[in-house]
Amino acid sequence: QRAGTLSGGQQQRVAIAKALVQKPRIMLADEPIASLDPANATLVMDGLKQINAEDGLTVMVNLHTLDTARAYCDRIIAMRAGRVFFDGTAQQLTDDVVRDIYGLQGLAEFNESVTSTAARPTGHVAQPA
Repeated sequence: QRAGTLSGGQQQRVAIAKALVQKPRIMLADEPIASLDPANATLVMDGLKQINAEDGLTVMVNLHTLDTARAYCDRIIAMRAGRVFFDGTAQQLTDDVVRDIYGLQGLAEFNESVTSTAARPTGHVAQPA
């Protein structure tokens, strides 16, 4: 199938495969699930997690969806105004910390769903593109 006819999720998986062929020491994924539906976002993130776990490859992702970062990432670094504002585990990324990151102090409740892709680890092996 021609690359131009692939879905967004398929294109992302092809891009990951192309990167792996180069045998990188670190994989950088800039917003790998942007504009993807939840099913494809899950496939892409499951694939990246699998690469990290099975191949031992360090995978760094830039995400704007906190629930996805919490679900998939061992370490989360949040930037604010060009500086590291938070560096810790998913468990340490509390709603209070998130309010500080986004400058939302004073809000009684932070609604994570506004940054959600609903991507959650499935535990399944990602299927090849």
